[in-house]
Amino acid sequence: MQSPSPAGIVVLVAVLAAATAFGWWRRRHDGRLRAVRNRPSTAAGAPHRATLTALGVRPGEVTLVQFSAPVCAPCRAARRVLADVAARHDGVTVLEVGVDEHLDAARELDVWRTPTVLVVDAAGRVVRRAAGVPDRDDLTAALTVGAGR
Repeated sequence: MQSPSPAGIVVLVAVLAAATAFGWWRRRHDGRLRAVRNRPSTAAGAPHRATLTALGVRPGEVTLVQFSAPVCAPCRAARRVLADVAARHDGVTVLEVGVDEHLDAARELDVWRTPTVLVVDAAGRVVRRAAGVPDRDDLTAALTVGAGR
C-alpha cells in the first residue's frame, strides 16, 4: 500500500476547510430576514406590483409570500412558521406560490431557492426576504416594526 502524498493531504485539508467554512456561512445566513432595497417606483406604483397581484397579493394587506417546490422538505417547516406568525397578527395573509407553476414570477422576484419568503407591505412593496426557513422571532419583529404597519 502506498502512503498518501503530501500534496494530496494538503488538497484534502483545503477541501475540508472550504466545506466547513461554507457550511458555517450557510447556517448563519439561512432563514435570516434581510431588508430589501426597493427600486424607485414606476408609473404603476411599487416595483413588481403587477407580478405580486397576479400571484394573489391584495392591496392593503401585509402578505407573507412563500415560494415552494413539491420536493422541498424545508418548505413544510417554513409553512408552519408562517401560519403560526400570521395567526398571531391581524391583517397578515400567507400566500404559498409553487415555483414550478410560476417560474417567470420567481425569476422576476429573484427567487433562486426554496423556500424563499417575501414580506410584502400593505403598499405592495417587498420589504424583507429570507432564503430558507425564517426565524419566527425575526419574522414577528419584522411584522411588528416595519412591514407597513
